[in-house]
Amino acid sequence: MKRHRIAALFALSVFASSPAYATDPQACQTIRMSDPGWTDINSTNAVASVLLDGLGYEADIKTLSVPIGYQSIKNGDIDVFLGNWMPAQKNYIDDLNEADAAEVLTRNLTGAKFTLAVPTYVSEQGVTDFADLSKHPEEFNKEIYGIEPGAPANANILKMIESGDFGLDGWEVVESGEQAMLSQVTRAARSKDWIVFLAWAPHPMNADHDLTYLSGGDDYFGPNFGGAEVFTLARKGWAGECPNAAKFFKNLQFTVEMENEIMGMILQDGMEPKDAAESWIKGNPDTLAPWVDGVTTIGGEPGFDAVKGALGL
Repeated sequence: MKRHRIAALFALSVFASSPAYATDPQACQTIRMSDPGWTDINSTNAVASVLLDGLGYEADIKTLSVPIGYQSIKNGDIDVFLGNWMPAQKNYIDDLNEADAAEVLTRNLTGAKFTLAVPTYVSEQGVTDFADLSKHPEEFNKEIYGIEPGAPANANILKMIESGDFGLDGWEVVESGEQAMLSQVTRAARSKDWIVFLAWAPHPMNADHDLTYLSGGDDYFGPNFGGAEVFTLARKGWAGECPNAAKFFKNLQFTVEMENEIMGMILQDGMEPKDAAESWIKGNPDTLAPWVDGVTTIGGEPGFDAVKGALGL
């Protein structure tokens, strides 16, 4: 009896001296994420997916327009969204806050920008500010190229037109997806046609095209040429339900340079987003430790070792 008691105490002491790792419930294994079809969010979602695989989780990524994605967070159908661009998406955040339906986990990107731009051969002809657009209605065919229907940026342009602030009465927003818009920019550049369009960074378009961001749009896109920050959102209550996964997403932060490189692999090299993300991570293994600091696998094992092993590092 005494030997049994000593053995039990010894086992207890070993357990107490071992690191205690919290685990998420099995219901947290699948993490539902939203993607509006933008290459930057394709990239960041892919990075998250690669790392989550190594931690024993699974990212279930659903392609949803911005309005539907936010409604899905509100309804509890989406757990995490990496693409809350601010201030461009302020109206959606205000709606979620009013409904107490979401919480910010972290700011995952700084140094972004998002506003109207023209090819530099157009800016060299005197179009450098929003106020210059109305001086050239025929050259621009009274059209501003936006992104997919329903995007808040398109609504922002329409609001700008309707306000009369820049004398753009009769102008229209041409709605199309990211790639279709950029294809139009490429066609215009070949023949030096005039075009004004939504542009942003991070994005390889800044290397592929010689473009000029327009000044003067602070009231609609924010100061510093639409200077933006991107935040990670979670549906209300998810972080409490899945604290280990939430810790991972709080750690997950990016740089403009990193996103440019991964987006270039996708758009220019034709790689699938997840393959591009895995390739970038393997080429930059020093990024792993901060991303999984204090994070375990869903089974409670050290996250850093698990991810390294899954990636063959």
